[in-house]
Amino acid sequence: MKTSNKHVSFEKAPAFFEKLRIDGKIIVQCHGTFDLIHPGHIYHFEEAKALGDVLVVTVTGEKYVNKGPGRPYFNDKLREKNLSALECVDYVVVIPFPAAVEAIECVKPNIYCKGKEYMDRENDVTGNINEDVATVERLGGEIRYVGSVVFSSTKILNQHFDNLHEDVKRFCCEVSKEVDGASLCRAVNEFSKLKVLLVGDIIFDKYSYVKVLGLTSKASIISARFLSEDLQTGGVLAVFRHLRQFTDNVTLISMSGVESWAKNIIDEYVPENCNSIISDGNFTTIVKQRFTLPPSSGNLMTKLFSVNVIDDKEVSPEIINKVLDRLKIELPKHDIVIVTDFGHGLMQDKIREYIQKHASFMALNCQTNSYNNGFNIINRQYKRADCFSLDATEISLSAGKRHMDYTSELDNLRKELNANYAWLTRGAIETIAVMSNNLSCACPPFESEVIDTVGAGDAFFSVASLAAASGMSNQQALFLGQLAGAQAVKIVGNTEPISKVKILKSIMSLTNF
Repeated sequence: MKTSNKHVSFEKAPAFFEKLRIDGKIIVQCHGTFDLIHPGHIYHFEEAKALGDVLVVTVTGEKYVNKGPGRPYFNDKLREKNLSALECVDYVVVIPFPAAVEAIECVKPNIYCKGKEYMDRENDVTGNINEDVATVERLGGEIRYVGSVVFSSTKILNQHFDNLHEDVKRFCCEVSKEVDGASLCRAVNEFSKLKVLLVGDIIFDKYSYVKVLGLTSKASIISARFLSEDLQTGGVLAVFRHLRQFTDNVTLISMSGVESWAKNIIDEYVPENCNSIISDGNFTTIVKQRFTLPPSSGNLMTKLFSVNVIDDKEVSPEIINKVLDRLKIELPKHDIVIVTDFGHGLMQDKIREYIQKHASFMALNCQTNSYNNGFNIINRQYKRADCFSLDATEISLSAGKRHMDYTSELDNLRKELNANYAWLTRGAIETIAVMSNNLSCACPPFESEVIDTVGAGDAFFSVASLAAASGMSNQQALFLGQLAGAQAVKIVGNTEPISKVKILKSIMSLTNF
């Protein structure tokens, strides 16, 4: 059969394979990324083909491959062509989904083959194999484990290809010397045992998409046509959604207005047993509206200007006392207190002082933004943290310097706050980490194709804080935080939280040397 005749589109595949079943053919299916074909794949396919009449290989579409940065190395068309060139492969289907369930439902195989290493379910860090098996059996098929020779495409790519920047490779290789991928994945799964108290400002991010028409004729101002808009959960709500990917034990203390639209969204994302939010009619829920051009594939979003809805007045003593009352109840029940201080009113002196005095482990992110610039400086507002993160602007303000040795200044700030972990995110340059044992390390960004940087620092802080609270090494906490940030820059704003499954897959990929 010509290789071009082996391709079956995802849309036409169900009917195509149904006809083969009616004709009495035994259909065998293999599924994966198959980024780099090696001898292990050949043995796997040949042994699978021997079990039936027709071998169908389904391939995860490139947009849905969750193996970390630089993957897949080969695009859909090339991977499909490589597979079609193999004599033992009868048909190839590219699947526009990240997991195998939709691929199995598409083909409905008599036999679904996995590698022999998956006979031990512990080798599947994502836990997806249980769902795969259930789907195959629900459709009347059976699972078989094949493959007498095991190789790793990921290891070959990491060691011999330029899929990763050399500095990224070097850092990941150092991490792999310290801990193997499976052990690190198990440690991440242990985050589920942490009881987290999250305190911070609720913000809603509104993205208003426009098409720029030009300048108006009577004044030199931009004229644009409105296209659509999207309201997203930002601020502490974004951090809450990130944390909930790793542990269900997250309690949120914050404040909001009484607007019905805000309550509906909060109720949608914050379960009642996690909700310790104070609503007050004298407070206006914060909305940050960005007017932006629509996102285009692989390109950084172009933002035009921003309009913020924020009360320019002090939070009432009544609200402060209500927050303190909630803290007194909730704080003793939790292992870690994560503070996301956006400088929008919640984190008043009494609240900061109470948390610093009573938290057994305190993770701090004290942000500078256009609203609070010069007023919300970390070492003026706080005297203590067990771990903290900040960016280049924030450390310049805390140090009172424009030019500095970033690692030295970060360590000085760590000592000032008596912290064990400190992280400085420098965007496209690097992230620096220092620790109380005088160990420091730096990691370049994992992702070079950036869509939107909004929320990337929050994603980093969320995961790195859990790692620090679990007692992980400086290098491991930095690694996990960078994985979270790499995911976040591919997401428009805070439209979705980072994925634990993607992080686990990235761990296994980037520590495979």
